Amino acid sequence: MSYAGDLAPAEAWAKVESGALLVDVRTEGEWAHIGVPDTTSLSVEPLFIQWNLAGGTPNAAFVDQLTAAAPAGAELVFLCRSGVRSIAAAEAATAAGFTSYNVLEGFEGEPDAYGDRVLNGWKNRHLPWK
Repeated sequence: MSYAGDLAPAEAWAKVESGALLVDVRTEGEWAHIGVPDTTSLSVEPLFIQWNLAGGTPNAAFVDQLTAAAPAGAELVFLCRSGVRSIAAAEAATAAGFTSYNVLEGFEGEPDAYGDRVLNGWKNRHLPWK
């Protein structure tokens, strides 16, 4: 593993409560149509930086955008739909000098037998979202 570790959604929330920054790496479309984590009760906003752009094109500016948005030395907790893109983002951020974690299950979680994402993940574990 080339990043600090994997966190269950509740552990990720606790890490953000203790001062880490949540970084949602999904696409603008996912943020707009599926929802976003709500950390307003912690008086902090997540960072929203796409790992992939529309159409699945990799975001070549990801590390530059992250470095511009996150304070040096910040602990970062990466979130995507199901916990795959966030691993790649955590690895890239670690290579750029950040302490980085991946949220297992992601925002929506794994699909059930019918393809619906209702089994687990940030939303389905009832963590704050809007």
